[in-house]
Amino acid sequence: MASALSTPPARLPLAERSSLAFSVLLGLISAVLLDFCFPVAGPLPPWRASLAWIALVPLLWALVAPGNAAHPRYLRRATLTAWLCGVLWYILNCYWIYQTMLLYGHLPPLASATAVVLFSAILGLYFGLFGLLVAFFRRRSGLIPALALAPFLWSAIELAAARITSVPWDQFGYSQVDNLWLTRIAPFTGVYGISFVLVAVGALFTLAVLTPPIRGIAGGAALLVTLVLQCGSFVKEAPAPTSAYSVLLQPNINVEAGDVWPGTQWKGNPNWILEESLRTCTRAYLGIPGSDTPFRTPDCSHNLAPPGVVVWPEVDSWFTSNDARTQGVLRSIATTTHAPVIAGMLGMDVTGTYNSAVFTEPDGTIAGRYDKIHLVPFGEYIPYQQLFSMIPQITHQLSPLQRGSRRKVFHADGHAFGIFVCYESVFADEVRLFAKNGAQVLVNISDDGWYGDTSAPWQHLNMTRMRAIENDRWLLLDTNSGVTTAIDPQGRVALSAPRHTLTSLVARYGYRSDLTFYTRFGDVFAYLCAAIGLAALLLSAFTSAPRTDPR
Repeated sequence: MASALSTPPARLPLAERSSLAFSVLLGLISAVLLDFCFPVAGPLPPWRASLAWIALVPLLWALVAPGNAAHPRYLRRATLTAWLCGVLWYILNCYWIYQTMLLYGHLPPLASATAVVLFSAILGLYFGLFGLLVAFFRRRSGLIPALALAPFLWSAIELAAARITSVPWDQFGYSQVDNLWLTRIAPFTGVYGISFVLVAVGALFTLAVLTPPIRGIAGGAALLVTLVLQCGSFVKEAPAPTSAYSVLLQPNINVEAGDVWPGTQWKGNPNWILEESLRTCTRAYLGIPGSDTPFRTPDCSHNLAPPGVVVWPEVDSWFTSNDARTQGVLRSIATTTHAPVIAGMLGMDVTGTYNSAVFTEPDGTIAGRYDKIHLVPFGEYIPYQQLFSMIPQITHQLSPLQRGSRRKVFHADGHAFGIFVCYESVFADEVRLFAKNGAQVLVNISDDGWYGDTSAPWQHLNMTRMRAIENDRWLLLDTNSGVTTAIDPQGRVALSAPRHTLTSLVARYGYRSDLTFYTRFGDVFAYLCAAIGLAALLLSAFTSAPRTDPR
């Protein structure tokens, strides 16, 4: 008897361990791997993007391993594991919120850190929902059905994040924006289709880990798909054709100081704007700004006619739409350059104040303005005003604004321009409406100075690049402090200006009128994934008995 009691229990294989701590550790490993799939403090190297193929394997392993599935509190543990994964992922990916709150919101360090944690804890619930649903299908239907449904569930939950909380920041598919082969599906499925493929391959790798009888088949298929598709990050294709050039102004105004340019500066600074608007060539990075990117004067021999457009970014400056001096500056630039002018500013009228882009035609006629529709919560408006009534006192930079209501397309010289402002670029189903309404080129004006030298400007750039891919359009991104760039219809950065520099960028671009499937119909693929997930949930809940065999 003593001998039997002293004999330690047999140690379970690694794949079958049911320790909650071990499961949580696997989830946290996935969070770290996911973070390295996205820009951290600069452009994303292709090798890091390749981590996306295996980033979810540890989490999926923790969610469906036999030892975990047999535990009496399996659903609760799976939800907790996935939620903690999501919390860490958002803290790592959106750490820049701390700096923005600290430096520009003037919150104390503890309050700034608390804001990041609360933000991450709330959005981490989407990960928790994913874990709960995968575990539910694992228990009701088995291992293979649960892993087969995982990509549908992931895409559906990404859609929910975009619709419910309106924070679709760095959805999984953005990690592959440089993959020219995999992004070919984006004009049909949007970024959700790329997320779907990544999760599906991760599920295959997980199946290979947990099922020795088919390890060779599942693992071989996953590895083959990974190797073939990842090659798309290294291929080089011919540049997209161009037919015009733009002048993108980068004023590099201090976002905190609020440069209103009073008095005699009204003469000096508009003169700088006009001089830069007349440029036909500038030195630029031949691609994304970086230490290994060539910085030189591109071929400007085709820039003979007037520019196709001159753009002034979103920035806290002296421009307001109802100011006579502002209107005079816009008319002067347009008539001198013989080009349409797009200028970010506060739009003011009897209905309120807006974050706007004013469009001036080449003859100096101010054609109208686009008023930003999707405002930044706690930055441009306060959601649930009564609940968060203390916010104006602790966030001094808050400027309550009115929402716009129309996605206008502006016309000049026979071409159509679709303009959206800053944060709106992360909402794919909204940006596509500009192309659907006739825009032949997309223009995003932004003030990324609020992000500082963090990962956020690079993350914003990659999400904006996906909008060009989905709609098969050239996209001009003009920012206050960088990254200012021209993006071709395949999402490639053609030219870009150096960051944190008072400068301008002369960049060529083209016009396109064809409509992609995604432009026409939007998030059909994501809704289909949601429908399949819901149908499977109902079918499993009402027709299947819980499995007693955890394998």
